[in-house]
Amino acid sequence: MGELRADWRLRLRRDGPQGEVCGAGVLITQDRVLTCAHVVREPDARMWVEFAENPAIPPVAARVAPGGWLDDREDIAVLALDGPRPQAEPAPLSRHLERGAEVWLGGYAAPFDADGMWLVARISGLHGNWVQLDARTNAEVVRPGFSGAAVHTGRRGERPESVVGLVVSWRGDLEMPLPTDNDLAFSHMIPVDRIAQLVPLVAELSGPDGWDHAFAARLRSWFAGTDQPTVRFGVVPAGGGRDRTLRHQLHRAHVVHHGGHGRPDELVDTLVAQLRPPRHQRNRYRDWLLEGGDEPERSLAGRPASGPVLAVVGLDEDPDPAGLVRVLARVRALGFRLLVVVRGTDGPAPDAVERDLLVPALDERAEELVRTAERMERVWARLDGLTDSASAPPRPATDPATRRRSLEELRALREPHARLVGLKQLLRDLRADLAGPAGLPGQRTGPAGRP
Repeated sequence: MGELRADWRLRLRRDGPQGEVCGAGVLITQDRVLTCAHVVREPDARMWVEFAENPAIPPVAARVAPGGWLDDREDIAVLALDGPRPQAEPAPLSRHLERGAEVWLGGYAAPFDADGMWLVARISGLHGNWVQLDARTNAEVVRPGFSGAAVHTGRRGERPESVVGLVVSWRGDLEMPLPTDNDLAFSHMIPVDRIAQLVPLVAELSGPDGWDHAFAARLRSWFAGTDQPTVRFGVVPAGGGRDRTLRHQLHRAHVVHHGGHGRPDELVDTLVAQLRPPRHQRNRYRDWLLEGGDEPERSLAGRPASGPVLAVVGLDEDPDPAGLVRVLARVRALGFRLLVVVRGTDGPAPDAVERDLLVPALDERAEELVRTAERMERVWARLDGLTDSASAPPRPATDPATRRRSLEELRALREPHARLVGLKQLLRDLRADLAGPAGLPGQRTGPAGRP
């Protein structure tokens, strides 16, 4: 089955929030919507877009995007939102169709236009450029209010849920006005494959480089701040699905800085405003971030895992990337978490990030986990023998003293890359140590129970 709720399933009204419900649409990027041209009616029409399944996302006005009126070639319109909605997850588009596959259609036919209604059909075969959808009964054929709605599959094994077309029309064999008045009636959809022939953006989004879903999941996890280092570094070439995925996630950052666009002092002014230090300390914060020297008091810095996020995109495009990294190292000291992206691996940017940002951040995280393991070990030793093994608190799988020695050995290395590689492995080991006790509960009787 697919997701019960989806940001990308939209309800459309004409003119404004009080206008009539006229159909549905599909969000394909943070500011573009697919629907049928006959839903919009006119190329200069004003539409109102509602995220019916996620009321937390505010509705927004929309108009036909430049080049988005395809009524002369197909019943398709591409709408541009007046304001982007990056917090909404876009639809996963697919050109893959299987005859007989079950699909779901959610529309807003009266009298169910307030809450919507659902129909189920099976992919039958071609109907010119469209695809016929067979319903179980004529009562389950689409009706006004379904036009522009997503036709989507459920989740099957490793294959994710995906949108394969837009509802466009229905037809009955007796040409009667209602599906139930006909002996036979069918729904029709415009397949994504056909839309991709006419809309270059859809061709790109439905191709193999449309989105990088694994990258998106990693970014969401890092932004959430759960068990994450304070610095995340990535190489994201400009253009393509990985870059599109990054741009879609940047709304989660508190401050975004693009390398080569704006001076470091402008960035620092923005960061100081974000930190909101006492008025008499603002210049001291600003001078220290730009030039170093005596560090101001850090009473405003929160826990690194929960601090504000600064995203720097295109660090290698900055005129002085190494100098900007030195500023970022001081920014991190004030409690900011850093997402740093380069467009390529040439130049000094990657080495500076490794030396001045990644190694210190991973060292801090390793220190935090070693202390956690040491604390767990002390608690376990204090209670050893006082409780039965099933009631004893968890014990690190490896003696924390061993991990402490490993950390100190890594700190003695002079080569930053060797430290980085060693710290990553140590963090993996520490997470495994803290994930649960070694062996079965009955084996947690003392040092001999360790692997």
